[in-house]
Amino acid sequence: MSETAQADEAAHRVPWRGHAAALAFGAFAVGTDAFVIAGLLPDIGSSLHVSVGAAGQLVSVFSLAYAVLSPLLAALTGKWSRRTVLITALLVFAVGNVVTALAPDYVLVLAARIVAAAGAAMFTPNAGATAATLAGPRHRGRAIAIVTVGLTASLALGAPLGTLIGNACGWQATMWFVTALALLVVPVIALRVPDIRLGSGVGLRQRLAPLADRRVAGVLAATLVAFVGIYLPYTYIIEVFRPAVAGDGSRVALLLLVFGLAGTAGNLLAGRLADWQGPHKVVIAATLLLAVVFLLMTVSHTSYPVAIVLVAFTGIASWSITAPQQQRMIALAAPGAESLGVSLNAAVMYLAISLSSVLGAGILNSLSPPYISAVAAGFAVVAALVTALAGRAERRRATPDSPDAAPRRARAGAPAK
Repeated sequence: MSETAQADEAAHRVPWRGHAAALAFGAFAVGTDAFVIAGLLPDIGSSLHVSVGAAGQLVSVFSLAYAVLSPLLAALTGKWSRRTVLITALLVFAVGNVVTALAPDYVLVLAARIVAAAGAAMFTPNAGATAATLAGPRHRGRAIAIVTVGLTASLALGAPLGTLIGNACGWQATMWFVTALALLVVPVIALRVPDIRLGSGVGLRQRLAPLADRRVAGVLAATLVAFVGIYLPYTYIIEVFRPAVAGDGSRVALLLLVFGLAGTAGNLLAGRLADWQGPHKVVIAATLLLAVVFLLMTVSHTSYPVAIVLVAFTGIASWSITAPQQQRMIALAAPGAESLGVSLNAAVMYLAISLSSVLGAGILNSLSPPYISAVAAGFAVVAALVTALAGRAERRRATPDSPDAAPRRARAGAPAK
């Protein structure tokens, strides 16, 4: 049976919304683990007797491991049932966080973050692909959106809650909290998610083949540059707004909450705008807005109310990039390879998070925190330029059903499909 036929049959057999919601909860656990470290860096550094910059490398190692392991593990588990992959992913993820909580020194914590990243790299792309398959072609976009809500919720709720737990009970308690979230999802997936397979396994070479397409490379380059800029201030948000937060963990948690809530709104708004104007225009507008906000951070980082406003605009613009970039990758993908394009974009995004952590640590060691925001603004401008250049090639070769086609038809007076 073909993948499309299997998707249609699965969509009629199962209540896909409930399964997508379960997978979204798993994405919430994984996302919380990835995002919460930024709010715990001083506590982690003090506990492990390292600097804040060195503690920030926990973010770098996790993100780099995710980026490298995502295509490798996808190729390795390509012939497994998705239920088996998802359960294995959450168990590996849980083991990594347990070891992180129990590790007595910095080196072992770094190693444990790699294990946790392996589980995350297995879960997140497969959660989206599984939800899309269960929903079938008619509801694929909505199913992926439900899973994505898990990630935005991890920013809005998981990271602030984890930060509060860490400030009250120690950062290790946050690791136990994330572990518990992951383990709660395992029985739900085991009992409820159908045992489906997404065709035969695809080798690593085939998974990386789209990188030879210059248009795909352009999209991924924009993702890389944009998210280096985005996660420079986010990872080191305590340092960027140190005068404003004054060492108050609850203030940091509120900033993370604002970022997540604003990001959720930005994600929903960007989806509508991308359908209307085309995704590349949304990305350009969002990256230019980020550049302005980051420049304001360099001179307006002492007032906490101002910090809340700036973080809110950062969240809106940052999450206005994610979905349109996925749309661009899907539009450029070969039929049946859409999930591959999305997974490559996710891998590059995590690579960007890793690079931002390393770069931010270097800036803190040699310069002052305001330079983090200034450098981030430069990356945002470059991302806008890369997107503008890549968008020309995409428009020249856009298909009638691509995300850019409908806005062009509407402007030309032709009916949109």
